[in-house]
Amino acid sequence: MVGSFIFAIAIAYLLGSIPSAYIAGRLIKGQDIRTLGDGNMGTANAFRELGARAGIAVGAVDIGKGVAAMLIAGAMGLSEPLLLVAGLAAVAGHNWPLFLHFRGGRGEATTIGTLLALLPQGMLIVLGVAALPFLLTRNMIVFSAFIFIPLPLVAWWLGASALVIAYCIAAPCLVGVTHFITTRQLQAKAQP
Repeated sequence: MVGSFIFAIAIAYLLGSIPSAYIAGRLIKGQDIRTLGDGNMGTANAFRELGARAGIAVGAVDIGKGVAAMLIAGAMGLSEPLLLVAGLAAVAGHNWPLFLHFRGGRGEATTIGTLLALLPQGMLIVLGVAALPFLLTRNMIVFSAFIFIPLPLVAWWLGASALVIAYCIAAPCLVGVTHFITTRQLQAKAQP
């Protein structure tokens, strides 16, 4: 069991580390996405700096990394707590990728992917609710708020375990912390 757990965590982290926005930036503009726009290696920055097609592709790959990590860990028969750790490992891989000296994105799309695999019905509900505010504002922070804030309540309503509800709180908090750190770093760079 310990060997399966370590293998699942390693696979989840390595999947998360696949730098889709970086690859898209190199292929489309020949540049490091981390030097463009807000410097984030994620879907929103790829959408703004590389175009809609690239942004959608990056988002799909990043969501897919989270889904794949959870499905692989689940197929290995890991218990629920270990499965949740694998999900966090995928998000950590996106945020601190091995392949790019541990400088990645905020993990939002990968977190959405882990939650889609973990709680598909709940995520479809909150994604449906979040679609309208996003279409009206085109703001990813508003979109995230409409997904992540009600998700623990939706998970509880659907009868999810206490561990899954805790994950629905903890994983978005990790996104929030990395978003805060990235914002502070950008503000520090902007100051003379």
